[in-house]
Amino acid sequence: MAATPRSPPARFAKAQVLRAQHRYEEAIPEYETVIALNRNWAHAYSHLGWCKFMTGSIEELIPAQEQAIRLSPRDPQIGLFYSRIGYVHLLQSHTDEAITWCEKARSATPAHPQFRTFLASAYALKGDTERAAAELTEACRLVGDDRYSTISRLRTLESLGVSKVRASVETTYFVGLRKAGVPE
Repeated sequence: MAATPRSPPARFAKAQVLRAQHRYEEAIPEYETVIALNRNWAHAYSHLGWCKFMTGSIEELIPAQEQAIRLSPRDPQIGLFYSRIGYVHLLQSHTDEAITWCEKARSATPAHPQFRTFLASAYALKGDTERAAAELTEACRLVGDDRYSTISRLRTLESLGVSKVRASVETTYFVGLRKAGVPE
């Protein structure tokens, strides 16, 4: 960074480390700098949107993912972009939109267990508990551990962001998972 402060890869790497450390506020300006230096960096938009989401700007996640999709429509991580859009719709109780985007995420990345839990929650909230249970069963099989065994276990494992985000997770995602069969 000291030798090449205007290097997009160096700034992106710093942003990624900060995001991985859950230091979302600090990561935001790093991703913004990457975008200012290279407007075509799809993952910078995607992760910038995630950091803004985790700091409470839930509504900023969808346009960031849409921009990532426009820039890289065949991206190997396209399922991540789709799932993030689906997750926002889920947290905003837009169940039909959540299902559409989560199904796209599942189709793009069938072996990703978390995408399936988002879909399980959305199906359950829609009243389709059979499909919800099937997605949940597959997520559990794919992950190979007990993270989806209880809601309380999920709370300890997942970074849920600021209180605004946590509250939405509690009233949508976790409610759906309970309906899909995950106990408290």
